[in-house]
Amino acid sequence: MDTQNITTSLLDSNVHYARIDAPFTLESGAVLPHLEIAYHTYGTLNAARNNVVWVCHALTGNSDAASWWDGLVGEGKLFDPREYFIVCANMLGSCYGSSGALTLNPTTNEPYYLDFPQVTVRDMARAHILLRKKLGIDRISIGLGGSMGGQQLLEWAVLEPSVFDVIVPMATNARHSPWGIAFNESQRLALLADSTFKERSNDAGSAGLKAARSIGILSYRNYETFQQTQRDKEKNEELDNYRASSYQGYQGEKLVQRFHAHSYWHLSKAMDSHNLGRGRGSVEAALRSITAKAFVIGISTDILFPIEEQKLVAEHIPNAEYIEISSPYGHDGFLIEFPTLTTILRERLAAIKKTKAVEKTVVERITPALSRITRVAASGLLGIVP
Repeated sequence: MDTQNITTSLLDSNVHYARIDAPFTLESGAVLPHLEIAYHTYGTLNAARNNVVWVCHALTGNSDAASWWDGLVGEGKLFDPREYFIVCANMLGSCYGSSGALTLNPTTNEPYYLDFPQVTVRDMARAHILLRKKLGIDRISIGLGGSMGGQQLLEWAVLEPSVFDVIVPMATNARHSPWGIAFNESQRLALLADSTFKERSNDAGSAGLKAARSIGILSYRNYETFQQTQRDKEKNEELDNYRASSYQGYQGEKLVQRFHAHSYWHLSKAMDSHNLGRGRGSVEAALRSITAKAFVIGISTDILFPIEEQKLVAEHIPNAEYIEISSPYGHDGFLIEFPTLTTILRERLAAIKKTKAVEKTVVERITPALSRITRVAASGLLGIVP
């Protein structure tokens, strides 16, 4: 596998790169001399500059949201580039173009690999803010993100509460749970069990990554998902080579072909770090600082980010609605249930748009009257001495 080509071979020619030529201090105290941020945009920023949709991707995703979220992003879809200016940036620490394990360490002029410093979800959100400013975006109409993307979105909405009109965090949480950390640690143990993992090479840890992904897949799905999709034919004669076995191997190999073990290590550590309450008193206090309208979506069968976590988020954001999707797909439902998500969000976004239109009409009608009153008052006709 030529991992050096990950950042180009799996992204289309529309990927952009932003360089932030300033030191970037991480939460750990380590300093990156500059930042590279890979990102995609779709559509055009309108004259009012109020049509921005920002998508935050999950653990092994990339900035090409139209490819992995094609049921929601694209012409004729809910987030249509003919109406919206859609932005998706590759998260800090990933291997799809942004600063991470595969970027060059200026001190050694070689890839960082495992020497890349620890990053957090908060660091990722701060990198998004730098890109937002570089793109000249002042407000974001709608922010979206599922899983680790939802963690970034919530962190960002706390850091910059006045930037977002609406946020849609899906299948995510305000603080990563012991259960989630345990799943990640089990995957890291699989990486460490690969004798090549600590090598400074493009193929380091490939076998470990395959095993780690196999563990991760179990947390993204559930018992019922495997019953429906991976059950062997009812012959009761199998002694080996089960569908579920080959499926796990297939999923692991797919990730090996498009990702790097060292990036997986760093990003899983970043996910573990997620805690909105760190340095802010409490998770609840941090959530209360969010001013955007929030549609918090949970998936009924999610065992990795169970619905109790989304309910907590919705309970403490002042202007939030909790919405639960019934799906057999577990955590991955936010990547699969496009028709349901489209219906849920279209109705609510249309209602917000209608309310804004009514408010605009009221303002337009009142403003001339207020101007007349002001002129009359200034002329002294109401007995007011100018």
